[in-house]
Amino acid sequence: MMRRSVLFSALALGALTLVAPASELRAEGAERRVERFDVKTEKRSAGAARAIVLAPETVVRSVVTDYNKYPSFITRFRAAKIVGRVGDKTDVYLQVPIMKGTVKIWAVVRFDPPKTVGNQQVIKGKMLKGNVKHLDAVWRIRKLDTQRTELTLELAIVPGFPMPDAVVMPELRHAAARAVTGTRDEAERRVTGS
Repeated sequence: MMRRSVLFSALALGALTLVAPASELRAEGAERRVERFDVKTEKRSAGAARAIVLAPETVVRSVVTDYNKYPSFITRFRAAKIVGRVGDKTDVYLQVPIMKGTVKIWAVVRFDPPKTVGNQQVIKGKMLKGNVKHLDAVWRIRKLDTQRTELTLELAIVPGFPMPDAVVMPELRHAAARAVTGTRDEAERRVTGS
């Protein structure tokens, strides 16, 4: 009888340990989600994306500002290269295909250094020149705790040719989501060393 109760207890304990990881997986799945949304400003709309990064804020910031390496971890970028510095600002040439590669957007974007705004670090980029009328990028990095960071990217692009918002906005949300996902994955790789 003792053996049966020990065996039953062991099986029950095993079942409980199987349940715990499943709930952890659901929580981890929620943390892996990339949220896409629109941001309205007084001048224009931006497509945006946000995700939780399992890395410290300093690591996330170092990846966001590693402009030359964008093509290695953000699959949408075909080219990224630092082309100059003005004081503490960084000028970066970026090339991104949109609309399934049929259109290539390029721009030289001037990125400000990270600035603390409220409880987050903000890195703003404004287009200096390019083949679009307007391009803004705003990275937002918010520390959640010592090992988790919220990362957001807002992209506003006005093409150089007429294109309805119904076409542009989904592209911007998609591009922001790809950039956030790639940046998140790279930051986590740098933390784990894999």
